[in-house]
Amino acid sequence: MASGSGSDEGNTTGASWRLVGPASELSKKPCRLMYSPLDRDSDVCLFYVKGQFFAMDARCSHSGGPLCEGDIEEADGVLQVFCPWHDYGYDLKTGKSGTSLEQQVYEVKLVDGDVYVKHASHLSLRPFPANQKT
Repeated sequence: MASGSGSDEGNTTGASWRLVGPASELSKKPCRLMYSPLDRDSDVCLFYVKGQFFAMDARCSHSGGPLCEGDIEEADGVLQVFCPWHDYGYDLKTGKSGTSLEQQVYEVKLVDGDVYVKHASHLSLRPFPANQKT
């Protein structure tokens, strides 16, 4: 249960495996917003679709729309999330769209029932205090 193998997958400076929580809890919703203490643009959407976890930047690369609020659909065997603001679709595995737009995707792994995301900062289901930079 891991994200796809896109060319930019996990391609972040200083990325480490970050524990985000138990799969038994995280699999109860199709999308969870994972907050980063770095800044709003470093937040991640953790998707759980068809028995697999996927992770990508939470804000649409077009205009910053909240991808966790978008529709998730499958077309021709490709799972995509659609931005709720302008309906741009992104492949959950690769982050690619039908346009020149692309989302950063992150590797996801399961270890002993826990979900980990390879990211440059800690990730949390709750926002970090404004002064915390971990």
